[in-house]
Amino acid sequence: MSDAYLAEHHHQLRAEVRAFAESQVAPRVPEMERNGAIETELAAAIAQQGWIGATIDKAYGGMGAGHLAKTIIIEELSRISGAMGAMAQASQLGVAKIIHFGSERQKRTWLPQVAEGSCLPTIAVTESEAGSHVLGMQMTARRAGGHYVLNGRKIYVGNSHVGHLHGVVARTGEGSKGLTAFLVEADRPGLVLPAPKQTLGLRGFSFGELHFYDCRIPASNRLGQEGDGRDVAYSSSVLYGRPNLTAVALGIHQAILEQTTTFASKRVRYDNPLHQLPNIKIKIGQIQSRVMTARLAAYHAAHLLDTGADCDAELMNAKLINVELALDSARAAMEIHAAAGLMCDANIGRYLRDAHHIFAPAGTSDIQLLRLAEVALGQSMGQWSRRLSAVLTPGQPPSALTNTS
Repeated sequence: MSDAYLAEHHHQLRAEVRAFAESQVAPRVPEMERNGAIETELAAAIAQQGWIGATIDKAYGGMGAGHLAKTIIIEELSRISGAMGAMAQASQLGVAKIIHFGSERQKRTWLPQVAEGSCLPTIAVTESEAGSHVLGMQMTARRAGGHYVLNGRKIYVGNSHVGHLHGVVARTGEGSKGLTAFLVEADRPGLVLPAPKQTLGLRGFSFGELHFYDCRIPASNRLGQEGDGRDVAYSSSVLYGRPNLTAVALGIHQAILEQTTTFASKRVRYDNPLHQLPNIKIKIGQIQSRVMTARLAAYHAAHLLDTGADCDAELMNAKLINVELALDSARAAMEIHAAAGLMCDANIGRYLRDAHHIFAPAGTSDIQLLRLAEVALGQSMGQWSRRLSAVLTPGQPPSALTNTS
C-alpha cells in the first residue's frame, strides 16, 4: 500500500539515491565506524547532488520535489549509513526556518546556495539546562545599534562542525515572546566550536556544540520579527524534524530487515538455514510487518504535507511508530544474530546504536504520546501544517513563499 503514494519520479529518485549510497557511501562506512571522525567530504558530496534542496522551490534553484521525495532521499541514505542520512536530514531541517520565516532577501541569498550544495544549514535550539523545554533557554541576543550580540551555548546541534549557516534561537526578552531566531554564518568571530565528542552511534555525523562569545551579527540576519523564535523552533521541529527523523529510522529499519534475512539465510543450524527454525521465522515476520507499518505511516504523513492537509498528528504518529518499531526490530535482530551480533564489525550492532540516536530529537516518544493525547482530548494548540501550508506544498509561486514581515 505504501507504493500507492509514489509517482514514477519518486521511483526514479529512489534508484538514483540508492545507486549513489551503495557506490559512494557504503565503502566509507567501515572507516567511519573505526575512527568516528566527522565525514566532511561525504557530506559535501551528498550536498552537491542537490538533495538538500528537495523542498526548496525551483524559483530558488531547488528541486521543488516535496516532502515525500525528501523522505525517500533520507531513507535511502540511512539504509546504507544512518550517519549520512542524519547529515542530510539535519541540513534539510536547517532549510525549514528559511522557507518558513525568511525574508525574500534571505531566501534569495541562501536557498540557491543550499540547493547547489555549497551551503549546509543547521538549526541550533537545545541548551544543556533546558533540553527540549524551548522556553527554558538562556542564551541571549542583545540589540546593539545595527547588530545583535549573541552569548551562550547550544548543544546537540546536527551538522555542528560541517554546517555553514546556523539557525540560532536566543532570548531577546522575557516569556514566550522573548525568543528570536537568527542566521549566523559559521565563520563569524565569537562563534567557537569545541572538539566533538565520541557518540554511541551515527559515527561520522557531526553532533556537537556551538559556543557564542560576544558574537556580533547584523540585524538583517534576524529571521522574522523579534519574538518569532518560539514559532521558528516549533514549526521546524514539527514540520521538518519529525518527518526527517522518521525517514532516518525507516532507512535503518529497512537495513535491519535486509541484514537479518541475509544472515538467517546463510547461517546453518541443524543442517538447514537458520530461518527454518519456527521461532526465528516468526521474528523475521514481525520485523517485516513492522517495516511495512512504519513505511506506510511515514509516506502517508509526508504525502499529507505535500498536499497541504492538516497533518501535525500524523507527523507525530509517524515519528513515534518509526522510532519505536525500529528499536523493537533492532532488538529482535540482535536476538537472531545472538553472539554474532556482538562483534564490533557486525552491522546489526551499528543499526541498534544508530536507532537509539533517533529517539530524543524532535520529541521523545513520551512527548509524541502527550501531543497525540491532546489531539484525542480536543486540547491541541493548533496545526503548524495549516498555518504554514502555503510554504509546504511544492510548486508554489515565489510570491506565496515570501514572508513579507
